[in-house]
Amino acid sequence: QVQLVESGGGLVQAGGSLRLSCEASGRTFSSDTTAWFRQAPGKEREFVAQITWSTTTNYADSVKGRFTISRGDAKNTVYLQMNSLKPEDTAVYYCALRLGSGSYANTNYNYWGQGTQVTVSS
Repeated sequence: QVQLVESGGGLVQAGGSLRLSCEASGRTFSSDTTAWFRQAPGKEREFVAQITWSTTTNYADSVKGRFTISRGDAKNTVYLQMNSLKPEDTAVYYCALRLGSGSYANTNYNYWGQGTQVTVSS
């Protein structure tokens, strides 16, 4: 069983930065993909960014050029560096792991973290 634990959320002013971390424990596979999704109040959960085991990355258009996803040296930690934050980035951010190649659909992910709140004030 895989467990994902997110950290690093908080309150920041518009234009500021935060770095989220997602640490995986338990079994992981060399073909997995880790992604970040977010969900704002009253909205559906949406894809933010993903990184494959081979470190191929993809981003939602809304965060391209501002967010960067990366893996730690130990491979079991994934980071989301968020710069130039906007009030519309306010949401609960979830880390998710898929036992396979990359996907933008949250229904294709096998494991989820508990989420971490990011609030951007204007």
